[in-house]
Amino acid sequence: MGSSTMRKVKLKEVCDRITVGHVGPMADKYTPEGIPFLRSQNISPFRLNVEEIKYVPREFHEKLRKSALRPGDVAVVRTGYPGTACVIPNMFNELNCSDLVVITPSSELNPHYLAAIFNSAWGMASVAGNLVGVAQQHFNIGAAKELEVQLPPRATQDRIAGILSAYDELIENSQRRIKILESMARALYREWFVHFRFPGHESVPRVPSPLGAIPKGWEYCELSELGFIGRGKSRHRPRNEPSLYGGPYPFFQTGDIKESRVFLLTHSQTYSEAGLAQSKLWEPGTLCITIAANIAETAILGKTSCFPDSVVGFVADPSKSDAFYVKLYLDSIKQQMQNVSRGTTQDNLSLEKLLGFRVLTPPSAILQSFREKVTPLLVLLKTLLQQEENLRRTRDLLLPRLLSGQIDVEAIAS
Repeated sequence: MGSSTMRKVKLKEVCDRITVGHVGPMADKYTPEGIPFLRSQNISPFRLNVEEIKYVPREFHEKLRKSALRPGDVAVVRTGYPGTACVIPNMFNELNCSDLVVITPSSELNPHYLAAIFNSAWGMASVAGNLVGVAQQHFNIGAAKELEVQLPPRATQDRIAGILSAYDELIENSQRRIKILESMARALYREWFVHFRFPGHESVPRVPSPLGAIPKGWEYCELSELGFIGRGKSRHRPRNEPSLYGGPYPFFQTGDIKESRVFLLTHSQTYSEAGLAQSKLWEPGTLCITIAANIAETAILGKTSCFPDSVVGFVADPSKSDAFYVKLYLDSIKQQMQNVSRGTTQDNLSLEKLLGFRVLTPPSAILQSFREKVTPLLVLLKTLLQQEENLRRTRDLLLPRLLSGQIDVEAIAS
């Protein structure tokens, strides 16, 4: 595909509709059921995330008919991570949204190709250069309509979209398998350590404890009794301290932990040697616990990494505890931990408050048996997560070359 086959167009010239979802307060509009309602957090690059989807009454949906979404539309984030885009799949009959740019491409424009443009480095930079607003910058429909893109013939768009979609399908398949494995491990945890139906439980009497009846021989221990616990170091921003970033050392932020699937593998930043000098390396297997921003999120380091002082690291003593077990226990009391963190100006869990929580600890033989049961699941889960990361990296490396015409997609297709 040569540059001569490309033409520069404004989006408004090749789209049937460019509009915006509802802008305004929404807290009192949501209902337990009704019309699915998308928000920024439902839009991931190339993928619609329906895990935290909200619903609104039909009457509210009818008032917002101009922003109703249909399969094949492209939804683009306006604030937070502006420019992030995905195509609406054929899984809902009706949809509406808040604070999203909604685009209906014409027959000249493949929607998956358009989503790829937005998710590319060029697309993100173009959106970032067209943000407006004082208190909170956002990508508005005026800028979207005037955005100029390089457009190849529709047949070429379709081939590029097909290549990218193949990667997306592999990623989604990995995600489904990861979810099943995680569900299996969590189900075993609940059976043994919530319902207390562990092997041999019939012969173990229950005894009172400050938090209710527990099996005899079990106890509540502070985290510090079960291993080493300490805070991460440093809290810089790349734009303020650029010399600290861009090196070989993975640096996980609180947002990475919130978005993780058990193991932390995909990092949003890296540290240089200068950054490492102001931080600390933690070994794989460390349990990360957020104590600021996204409070009480947990994930296990999948590789040697750094994290900021808004994260606490727990290194389990294998003779007393297990990082995955402690993760699941803390996940089960997440709401309690968040309630304790409520502050007058800013929510903050703090290391001292975290140490005030006690972990229900079974005898070592039961913990070892649990570890033997879940280890094969976790090994496979981590392998799939690594495969998913590799697929994403390959797709993202291909993306700019596909969009620029550096790769001859006709040759690939044939």
